[in-house]
This record gives sequence, C-alpha cells and structure tokens, in this order.
Amino acid sequence: MKVIALIPAAGMGKRMGAGINKQYLLLDGKPIVAHTISIFESAPFVDAIYLITPEAEIPYCREQVVEKYGFTKVRRIVPGGAERQHSVLNGLRAVADAGDDDVVLIHDGVRPFIPVQVLERAVAAATVHDGALVAVPAKDTVKVVMDGIVRETPARENIWLAQTPQAFRYGVIRAAHEIAAAEGFLGTDDAMLVERLEKEVHVVLGDYRNIKITTPEDLILAEAFMKEAGKGQKAKG
Repeated sequence: MKVIALIPAAGMGKRMGAGINKQYLLLDGKPIVAHTISIFESAPFVDAIYLITPEAEIPYCREQVVEKYGFTKVRRIVPGGAERQHSVLNGLRAVADAGDDDVVLIHDGVRPFIPVQVLERAVAAATVHDGALVAVPAKDTVKVVMDGIVRETPARENIWLAQTPQAFRYGVIRAAHEIAAAEGFLGTDDAMLVERLEKEVHVVLGDYRNIKITTPEDLILAEAFMKEAGKGQKAKG
C-alpha cells in the first residue's frame, strides 16, 4: 500500500489582500506552502506528493519551492482548475500508478501546522473505512440562521469543524470525484463527495492549531505559533 499526498495550492488568496497568492506568502522567511510540504516530505509513511497550483505558476513553484527547498517526494506539479474540487480531480487523474487500495491524503497547501501524528491516524482510518475526516469539536454554540432569524440551535456536542487532511482509498475518492464531475455536482469538501454516495466517513481528532491561513489575522496567528515553536526548540536544546 502506498500513501500519496495531494496538496492543492491553487487559491488566489483574495481575502489576504496581498499582491501575491497566499501560498507563497512568507512565514518565518519561508513560503507557507513550503512549510506544509515539509511535513509530508519528512513523514516516513508518505511515498509521494502531488502539488496542485495554477498552471501559470508551475515554473515559479518548481524553482522557488520544490527545487529551492530540495523536496524529493514531489512527483509532479499539476495544473489546478476553476474550483478546488476541479483541482483535486486533476491531481487524482495525475496519479497514474495508484492502486484502488492506496491511501490518498488531501491537504490544503495553506495549513502548515498539521501534526504528523494526525496524518498517521488519518491514514490508519482510511485503510479500514470509506474515508477519514480530520476535525475538531466546535467550541462555540452554532446557530442555523435564515433571513436573519435563528431557526435552529444544534447540540454543540454534535458539531465538528472540518479540517484537512481528508484521507481515502484511491478507488473510493477517484470514483466519488468522477461521479460528481459527470453530474455537475460541486461540494464544499472532498468528504462530501464520498458522503453523497452513502459511504461512511469517520472522524479523526485533529488539532486546533491546524489553521487554514486565508486572512491577515490568520497570518498573525501563524507567526505566533512559529515563535512559540522556536522557543520550545531552544528550551529543549
């Protein structure tokens, strides 16, 4: 069984308000996406990485990220699509040598704080279930609002906040994506495409620090995490 990581990094980062796509913004002197790739590069159970970026950015990404930081597990940089779902399907189609029982980890390129232990748990769950969703319990009360009026207050213990990676056997997630594409269905995440086929996606406990960096406030928080991690390493040394 192989473990393959798909890392979509094709977002335009409009909410960041910067002149550069968010995945290339520097965090502790290094592009955010490079921090993310480093985690999968260093994980001994990950066999290959497929990076998905806008087609026009492939040369830049190859030179300034993959080659600059010496990532040897990146097998290919795949052109993205109009939506994230299209980008992931492009990535799945690019993995030509994957077997149906190989595990695919799909992880946002701008989530650079995913613990390796969570990756391991996701892979283990995907080998025995239809899918594995990394998520954390909601801390706040959630309201269902329609036309500006609260219509429902779901029990907080039943609300989990989805993160990535989401892990699946290749045959399951490839079929789910191909069916969604054929039917013109656009979901909000990969797990939703598997769920709509009435397959069971199991939850794997994630980490509250596994944030997605999409706004300037997220970047400030990420920099604080990096500083704290640096202090911890100095203390150990």
